[in-house]
Amino acid sequence: MEIQTIHHVSLNATDLERSRTFYREILGLCEIARPDFPFPGAWFAIGGGQQLHLIVHPEATLRGDKGIDTRDTHFAVRVASFTRAVEFLRARGYREDAAGHDLLQMKLNPRATAGFPQIYILDPDRHVIEINAAALD
Repeated sequence: MEIQTIHHVSLNATDLERSRTFYREILGLCEIARPDFPFPGAWFAIGGGQQLHLIVHPEATLRGDKGIDTRDTHFAVRVASFTRAVEFLRARGYREDAAGHDLLQMKLNPRATAGFPQIYILDPDRHVIEINAAALD
């Protein structure tokens, strides 16, 4: 077996419209057609061929009221500019000094051990999202 790429990431959503708004307006993803499954959800395109699938599932495992934990389960997206991403998020109310459980908290790690700058935020269901850039600008 030879894996070629990650096809999609699937996340549970408790309020589909709230999550749709977040992924469209904050992450800037484009919603794409989704098959007529017998349960609610939404699909979004990421980059050249990857996708994000939101699923409403009453038995979902969620992080509860946890804040940002950079070592917890998360997915990462790459942006062209760390600085522009931080400015974009700040313009939408995200801030480093927000309380630990505030959905508008962001953690910045411009000189990460990983070798590339990182921003961490939460989606409406508290899934951790890493936003990173190839280099600090």
